[in-house]
Amino acid sequence: MTSSDSGLKRVVVTGLGAITPIGNTLSDYWEGLLEGRNGIGPITLFDASRHDCQIAGEVKGFDPQAYMDRKEAKRMDRFAQFAVSASKQALMDAKLVITDLNAEQVGVIIGTGIGGLKVMEDQQEIYLSRGPDRCSPFMVPMMIANMAAGLTAIHTGAKGPNNCTVTACAAGSNAIGDAFRLVQRGYAQAMICGGTEAAVTPLSVAGFCACKAMSTRNDDPAHASRPFDRDRDGFVLGEGAGILILEELEHALSRGAKIYAEIIGYGMTCDAYHITSPVPGGEGAARAMQLAMKDAGVTPDQISYINAHGTSTPTNDSTETTAIKTALGDRAYQTAISSTKSMTGHLLGGSGGIEAVATVMAVANDSVPPTINIINPDPACDLDYVPNQSRSLPVEVALSNSFGFGGHNVTLAFKKYR
Repeated sequence: MTSSDSGLKRVVVTGLGAITPIGNTLSDYWEGLLEGRNGIGPITLFDASRHDCQIAGEVKGFDPQAYMDRKEAKRMDRFAQFAVSASKQALMDAKLVITDLNAEQVGVIIGTGIGGLKVMEDQQEIYLSRGPDRCSPFMVPMMIANMAAGLTAIHTGAKGPNNCTVTACAAGSNAIGDAFRLVQRGYAQAMICGGTEAAVTPLSVAGFCACKAMSTRNDDPAHASRPFDRDRDGFVLGEGAGILILEELEHALSRGAKIYAEIIGYGMTCDAYHITSPVPGGEGAARAMQLAMKDAGVTPDQISYINAHGTSTPTNDSTETTAIKTALGDRAYQTAISSTKSMTGHLLGGSGGIEAVATVMAVANDSVPPTINIINPDPACDLDYVPNQSRSLPVEVALSNSFGFGGHNVTLAFKKYR
């Protein structure tokens, strides 16, 4: 059943913003994806010499004062700076001006996996070394996860529905899916939505190293994130934010907005299996894809491209491959699939945001980013992962997958607007 058949409103993407390890604007990010640009290098944000993993996908050359004044920036954790900046980019791209007349009809949902961890770490050090009276009065509002959404509303004037999804690596995609539902059902005319993360911190890296989840290819960071490759040895942490402006179609048309794509489906499930590992066979991930396609009213034969979760961990990539085969059947072998984490690293809660941006751009431009660093293909990962070079092809319908610790599975479906 399509939106028009059910009385639900059609929802389109009219603006995009991106702060990423391979570019701090939409155009730089998209150009970087298509050229297979590597965004991973030695960690510079702190001294990582004692950590097993000493590499990350850091955002480079980011100046928050391009989007806010110095005093405001100092009172925000990096994850919130990324979110506010990418949101302002997206609003400008959409040419959507928030005024007293429409403010209550524009909302914000921005997901994050961790929130302001750097502030928490710094303040803990101050507490231990200098005592409780020296902790910052801004500590709590800087570290809490919802502050990316709250500060974005404060900086843009959006007074509509406001929320924060915290579903680990699925958080950004959940935010976009939940925003889609609100616009689809008439609770808002437009939503600022996506994901953000700034977890390249000493404690975060130490914790993921302790899980044995991260790559230790410290001597070759350019080839460390290698989804679907036989020699992958773990994910590489990234940071940044990806933001979409979702808008009710008639509202977008009435103001002559540029339309990148239509969002048509949202599926979410839970493995209910393990705190960190996907269920063998990827049953939960497969159901998320199937639910998104059912919600969208499309069949597997209509799927042109999948932006895979593709973390570069041994378990995820083979499990996701199996899940795609389950969800798409024989069509899986004719579908272009890529993991842009091969270039950006894994942004945790921010990954669904920048990957949805990439998926929308693939639909809009009929171009599919590659999975770089596929040198020795894994026999267990035998689908078309667009190895090493981007590809021009008609992209009518595309899926974006995000799977998180706790068993959270989310798939978003986008379609060429017609």
